[in-house]
Amino acid sequence: MLITELWGLGDLALAIPFIQAAAQSAEVTLVAKPQAAPVIARFAPGVELIPLVAPWTAFRGKYRLLRWPWGVLGHTIRELRCRHFDIGATARPDPRDHVLITLAGASKRYGFPRAGSRLLLNNPLRRPSSPHRADYWATLALALGFAIKAQTPARRTGRRIVIHTGAGQPAKLWPAKRYRELAGLLDHSGWETEILDDSLVGIDQLMEKLSSAYRFIGNDSGPGHLAALLGVPTFTVGPQLPEVFSPRHPNAEWIEGAPCRYKPCRDYCRFSEPRCLTALDVETVHQRVVHWLNE
Repeated sequence: MLITELWGLGDLALAIPFIQAAAQSAEVTLVAKPQAAPVIARFAPGVELIPLVAPWTAFRGKYRLLRWPWGVLGHTIRELRCRHFDIGATARPDPRDHVLITLAGASKRYGFPRAGSRLLLNNPLRRPSSPHRADYWATLALALGFAIKAQTPARRTGRRIVIHTGAGQPAKLWPAKRYRELAGLLDHSGWETEILDDSLVGIDQLMEKLSSAYRFIGNDSGPGHLAALLGVPTFTVGPQLPEVFSPRHPNAEWIEGAPCRYKPCRDYCRFSEPRCLTALDVETVHQRVVHWLNE
């Protein structure tokens, strides 16, 4: 089985339960960004990873076709064709992913068609009623005849809270200064906070920091989804719609940014700064966090 998840760390974390279930009944090859390697090694060690930075996942200049790494794409497709896949599967309704699994030679191609890509999928699927990315993977699993096991995290104890102030895009950043103020308030209440940011090098190191935490607080970004995957309850400060991108954990909570007519903004902001987030003051977030911790 060929599986594609070509986007960010958070997207990969949401795909892991599907990848684990698929690996129980098939020999699985995953095409994903290179940073997927430590995550796959930890959660799905029997899965083969073929790294690819797909040009259509760039946040800027993705349609400058003359700058695409055509040689790399050609090499990857040739490498995939050598595997003689029975099944190609992708949960993202993206015609470019559908072209990839078709060129890879997968006999049965499962996905959610869009913009005419039904012609490439001999097993097109109807989109789930829920817009959450994890529910796309669950729908795909049912179509393939296996179910994703519900997460049952172990009870966690302690007082250590990991706060991560980074994100892949500026549109998702609540100011780091406010995170530090929030940490100070929590420390004063007897919690033990550790602040991380994007200067932390290595996903292995990040996962070790997260796995030992009692709770996680951060932006709508990959570390939050990794924390949930590791069984850590998460609190997300984010501009996105939680019904689409919230971390999948039974004790996940979030606070949305102020209302904005451009939501969901995905990865761009129409303004010079994400006003929906900068409108959130420390006291408002602190009150919600305290309520979440007490629950």
